[in-house]
Amino acid sequence: MSAFRVVQFNMQYGQVWNDDDPDGAPVNLFETCREIRRHNADIILLQEVEHVGPDGMRPASQPNYQRLQSALKGYDSVLAFPRPDPRELPFGTGLAIFSRTALHDFERHELPSPPIPFTFGGGERTPTDRLMIGVTTQVAGRRLRLFNTHLLAFFMLNSSSELHPGQRRRVVEILRQAPEPALIGGDFNVSRHAPLVEQMGEAGFAPVQAAVPTWRRRPYVLDHIFLGRGLRCISHAVVETQASDHHVLVADVEFT
Repeated sequence: MSAFRVVQFNMQYGQVWNDDDPDGAPVNLFETCREIRRHNADIILLQEVEHVGPDGMRPASQPNYQRLQSALKGYDSVLAFPRPDPRELPFGTGLAIFSRTALHDFERHELPSPPIPFTFGGGERTPTDRLMIGVTTQVAGRRLRLFNTHLLAFFMLNSSSELHPGQRRRVVEILRQAPEPALIGGDFNVSRHAPLVEQMGEAGFAPVQAAVPTWRRRPYVLDHIFLGRGLRCISHAVVETQASDHHVLVADVEFT
């Protein structure tokens, strides 16, 4: 069978959603794993896997990733982080790809962030770099290239990726060079998503959906799955969840 299911999810390092206190909600990896498993996906693209600690330090043991691996028995997986940076804020970091079929030909691409000043914790900061990763797998005997990314949230810095297009431009450059067929999922962090969809379309990648918001904090379509040539979306859903401040994007895809 040529169809397969893709899940895109910014898991916010396991911090669940609480309407009354979103930032003070507890971390509950059990709920994270249960949410991911219930969609029975063939390919899972995750962002914010681990939690950054003080001074930009991330856990050396990767506890959340280990928990995910235990919960997703039978999946192959990769995990990658942006370059270590003491400026990293105490939020989520790390990209993971899980697949029922073996992963190989891993690549990583640094996505530099512009030095936009902002205030955090009583001091002036500048944003850290972001990351895009890629792997190859086979689905129903056919080669498939997978990408995952998490771009800078320019809208939270009172700016936009249209004013600072470097990260988006680099993502498109990588996709144009990728073997077909390919898909990319991720938290693109673009508040005005129409120009992003147009830009990706010019590179031959179409969104599975661009109408339903995927973020609880504001009605933005931040999370996407874009399909390249040779792939078609059969069905999709934005599934509301309490397991993160992002909802789950699910797409059933087939080769054409």
